[in-house]
Amino acid sequence: IALEKNISVKIGSVLTSDTFYQDDPNSWKHWANYGILAVEMETAALYTLAAKFKVNALSVLTVSDSLVTREETTSEERQKTFNQMVEVALELAE
Repeated sequence: IALEKNISVKIGSVLTSDTFYQDDPNSWKHWANYGILAVEMETAALYTLAAKFKVNALSVLTVSDSLVTREETTSEERQKTFNQMVEVALELAE
C-alpha cells in the first residue's frame, strides 16, 4: 500500500525501550550492530496485549527523528508524514 503511494518503506527489526532519553546518546550503535533500524516505545506493549487477548497486531511506524544524524523533523513535516502513515494503516486494516 505504501509503495503504491510512493512512500518510502523499510522493513526490519525495531527496539522497544521503556525510556525516552538514554543515558548514553550513542547507545543506538550497539543495537545497530544487530540490525536494529529504529527505537520506539509502544510496540512491546501492543504485542503483549495482542498475545494476551489472542488477536493480531501490527506496528506501522513513521520515523520522526534520527539518532544517527541528530536530524529532527519539523511539526509540519511530522503532520504530513504521520497523516500518510495513518492512511496506510487504515487501508491495511480494511
